[in-house]
Amino acid sequence: MTQTTLSPRVPAAESASHEVTRVAVSTVIFTLRRDPVSDRAAIVLPLVRRTRDPHEGLWALPGGWLGASESLDAAASRTLAETTGIAPSYLEQLYAFGAVDRSPSRVVSIVYWALVRPDEIPDHGLMDGGVENVTWFEAAQLPLLAFDHNEIVDYALWRLRNKVGYSRIAHGLLADEFTLAELREVYESILGRRLDPANFRRQVEGSGNLIPTDRFRTGSHRPARLYRYNQDVELADSGPLVVRH
Repeated sequence: MTQTTLSPRVPAAESASHEVTRVAVSTVIFTLRRDPVSDRAAIVLPLVRRTRDPHEGLWALPGGWLGASESLDAAASRTLAETTGIAPSYLEQLYAFGAVDRSPSRVVSIVYWALVRPDEIPDHGLMDGGVENVTWFEAAQLPLLAFDHNEIVDYALWRLRNKVGYSRIAHGLLADEFTLAELREVYESILGRRLDPANFRRQVEGSGNLIPTDRFRTGSHRPARLYRYNQDVELADSGPLVVRH
């Protein structure tokens, strides 16, 4: 009688267990930039041109590898500063992206995000494209990016638009004191649509989130009152925003 020995089938996941899964960190940094020609404000973010494969020549989010002795927060701050020179006072973890086919090798990316005011961006030519391989793009009109970074930015925009209705997140793009027109412009830039000025004023003034100051912004138009956020009002979620007192 012939005896046959069968070898147990090894699941694909187990057969690939010897492959190293690497952890990377990436950052989505949103700010507001005004087009000098159209005078339209838009949400923009910095992207870095890849100089090596995979995806050489494509734009990608700032990021890099997690060091063996480094925390996720520290790695996010370090890689952002190394690639763009930006150093936000606060970064919030957005999501983890780990699809098996998102990279030629097995990579899980921990993505952080932050909102920064234009005056918080280092004055070394970054906003004007003066930093090598770094350029600002309008978030709603991106080219094809490396890896799954289009999907990551879309998700960050979705989170931003959802949070703006119930949080103080718009404050991250404003000075500590601002006019209602400036606040409405931030909302319009985030939502991607125009808002009726009268309805907007009525809604925000009735929300209890704003405190009118006794100061006004003067210019070519009639003086506009300055407001500040009421820090005593606790909101459900402030988003990727450090609370300024």
